[in-house]
Amino acid sequence: MPNRSNLIYRYDGSFEGLLCCVFESYDQHEIPLDIFSPASLQTTLLPEKDIRTETAKANRVLASIPQKISPAALDFIKRAFLTCHAQKELYILLFLRMGYRYGASVMNMLTDDVVNTLFTAVKHLDKESHLFKGFIRFSVFNNALVAEIEPKNVVLPFLVRHFRERYPEERFLIYDKTHRMGLIYQPYQATIIPIEELDLPETDENERSFRELWQLFYDTIEIKERHNPKCRMSLMPKRYWKNMTEFGSAEEKPSVSRHGNDAVKSLNFKIAAEEKLLD
Repeated sequence: MPNRSNLIYRYDGSFEGLLCCVFESYDQHEIPLDIFSPASLQTTLLPEKDIRTETAKANRVLASIPQKISPAALDFIKRAFLTCHAQKELYILLFLRMGYRYGASVMNMLTDDVVNTLFTAVKHLDKESHLFKGFIRFSVFNNALVAEIEPKNVVLPFLVRHFRERYPEERFLIYDKTHRMGLIYQPYQATIIPIEELDLPETDENERSFRELWQLFYDTIEIKERHNPKCRMSLMPKRYWKNMTEFGSAEEKPSVSRHGNDAVKSLNFKIAAEEKLLD
């Protein structure tokens, strides 16, 4: 049996890097106390080990998961990796160790703390990505649709199919401000790329008019006698309101930058040949 060490693993934050942490755990017969990514701001007095990302090692672990556990387990940990759980890396490593021991049945061991923690995190991811399918609001900038979101989890991969099917002939950008990445789509091609910062140009008169009409429609259809703020917040959590047109001021404008127009134009939603397309 491996020892639960007082080591802290540090890795590069990629899924491939996390698989290398799993490889290291088995190779050295140790289980780390925690696993930190570059995004982690934690400091510790415990000894740390930097885990290098090596494709060969990552591929060995990747291939072993559907063979020794199940294809469903592989899909599950990929989703778990996109959650906002603070210790998702450690729990994924522990889950895989259990999976190698118990096989496919690990997916049904919901009373176990490790399995239950990951299932809860994935459920939160699924719920949030589903809500964004209805809560995203687009605005028009330079003849392209642009939306900003601030999710807790990495939801963009789960929004591709929905919006690709809904707007197949449009060009659009969904910018995730939390994780600084964007879903860029032009007809029949989509990709997710890192975007450190996006400064949008000032809205034009036509866009402002549409916002005013949408806010007027939203206010008009409400039945005043049935106004129920608590019910509204349970169905539409307040943290989503910031980026929803109907809750903003008609005169409110996005942040303006002298480089704003250039930023949107330069994107122009052209998909680079070397970018990996999402199915």
